[in-house]
Amino acid sequence: MKSFYITTAIDYVNGSPHLGHAYEKVLTDVIARFRRQMGDQVHFLTGTDEHGQKVQASARKRGIDAQAFVDETAAEFRALYDKLGVSYDDFIRTTEPRHKQVVRDILQKLFDAGEIYRAEYHGFYSTRQEQFLQEKDRLPDGSWPEIFGEVSEIVEPNYFFRLRKHQDWLIDYLKTHEDFIFPKYRQKQVLEFLKEPLNDLCVSRPKERLEWGIPLPFDEGYVTYVWFDALLNYYSAVVDKGLWPADYNVIGKDILVPPHAVYWPIMLHACGLPPPKSLLVHGWWLQSGAKMSKSTGGAVNPLDLIAQFGVDAFRYFLIREMNVGQDSEFTVEQFLVRYNSELANNLGNLVNRTLNMTTRFAAGVLPAAEVVEDPERELHELWTRTRDEVISLAEGFQFHTGIERTIAFVTATNAYIEKRAPWKLGKSAEPKDQALLRTSLATMAEALRLAVALLQHVTPGTTEKINAVLGYQPGADWPAELQWGPKLNGSKVAAALVLFPRPVAPDKPA
Repeated sequence: MKSFYITTAIDYVNGSPHLGHAYEKVLTDVIARFRRQMGDQVHFLTGTDEHGQKVQASARKRGIDAQAFVDETAAEFRALYDKLGVSYDDFIRTTEPRHKQVVRDILQKLFDAGEIYRAEYHGFYSTRQEQFLQEKDRLPDGSWPEIFGEVSEIVEPNYFFRLRKHQDWLIDYLKTHEDFIFPKYRQKQVLEFLKEPLNDLCVSRPKERLEWGIPLPFDEGYVTYVWFDALLNYYSAVVDKGLWPADYNVIGKDILVPPHAVYWPIMLHACGLPPPKSLLVHGWWLQSGAKMSKSTGGAVNPLDLIAQFGVDAFRYFLIREMNVGQDSEFTVEQFLVRYNSELANNLGNLVNRTLNMTTRFAAGVLPAAEVVEDPERELHELWTRTRDEVISLAEGFQFHTGIERTIAFVTATNAYIEKRAPWKLGKSAEPKDQALLRTSLATMAEALRLAVALLQHVTPGTTEKINAVLGYQPGADWPAELQWGPKLNGSKVAAALVLFPRPVAPDKPA
C-alpha cells in the first residue's frame, strides 16, 4: 500500500472561518478520500496557526489570556471541519508541545550551522501583516498599500535566516522540477519573483514587542517569527512517522509567494530535508469580481447554506463549481441552479424513480437483468467511458469536470428510463415485456449505484444513504465496485428517500 501524505494550510486563528477556509479543507478532503479509495495509505493533516502579534492583540482586546483565546478559536475551526465531513487524520496546533519542540530544534540546528545570524534591522514594520517592509513595497506615490495597515519605522537587533544564500539552489530546483507547483503557470510566477535578489528573512521578534510566540532556543529574549514557526507544522506533525516529504501541500494562491514557494523549500534545504513533492495552489472565491471575505460576504453567509441545504449539497457545489487553481464566482443563485438541476431534479429524481418503480412493480426486491439490447448496451458503454474518464480527471484534480461527466451519466440513465418506460411495461402481460421490465429495474438501480460510487469522495453521506436504500453494502475495494454487474440482484429497497428537498429561498434582510 502506497503512503500518501497531504496537508492543508493551517488557519490563522485571529478570526472566524469563512468560505475560503471551508473550500480548501473540502478540496483536500476530496483528494484524500479519492486516494484512499484508490488504495493508498493516506495521512491527511490540517490544523491552526496560533502565534503572532495579531493573536496577542486580539486576546488583549478581549481581556483574556492568549492561550484561552486560541483554544476558543481553534475549536471553532475544528467544529466547522467536522461538520463538513473533513476526514483529517491529524489536527495540529502550533501551540502544542510537539510542534514547539521541533521548531526550537530546527532553529538551534540552523543557528549552529551559521544559517541564522544576529544583526541590527533598520526599516519599516507592518503590525497587521507581522512583517518587515522594504522601500519597494511602497506604492508609486510613496504611501503603503492598505493591506499593511499602520506602518512604523523601527531600529532593533534581530536574528536573520540566510535566505539569499540558497536563492540559486531554489531557482535550479524549480527549473529541474517542473511539476513542483500545480497549476504549472504558478511556477513561472515564482521564478519571476526570484529574478530580484532575496533579502535574508528576519526570524525573530523581541519579547518586549511580542510575547506570544515560541522563544528562540539560543536567545530567550526573542520569539520566533510566526511564518517560520507555522510553516514547520507540515514537518513537525510527522517527524516521528517517517512520512516526510509530503506529497502535496494544499494552499491558497495568496500564500504561495514568498512563504510556501520561497521560505519553505529553502528552510527545508538548509536543514538537509527535501521539500514537499508538490504545492497544489487553489484560487479564490469571488463575489462581484472581488475576493470574498467576512466583510464582503453580503447578506448571505455561504456557510449558512450548510444548515439550510445539507453538508453534501454544500460540498458538491464547492467542488463542482471551482476549477482547481482558478478563481470562481460565488452566488446563492448559482448554488440553487446546481442544487435544483443536478442534485434534486436529476440525481434525486433517479433515486425516487428507482425506489418507486421497484416497490410498485417488483415488491421492492431488485430483479436480475435478463435482456441486453441497444438501450442497455449504450448505457453500459457510456458507463465504462465515464468511469475511466472520471478516475483520470480526479488523478489530475479536475474534479469539477469529473462531476460533470458523472451527472451526464445520471442524465443518460434518466433518459434510458424514459426510453424503456417501465410504467408501460408493467401493464403488459407479455413475457417479453415482463423481462424488459425486470431488466429496466435492474439497469436503473445498477446505474444509480455506480454513479453514486463515482461521487463518493465528494458526497460521502449521500452515497451512503443511497446505498442503504438500495439494500447494498459496498465492499472495501472501490475500483472493483465500479464494475457493472449483478451486485444488487435480490436486494430489498426502501420505499422512498427524500435526499434533496425543494429549497426555500435564502433569508433576505428586512
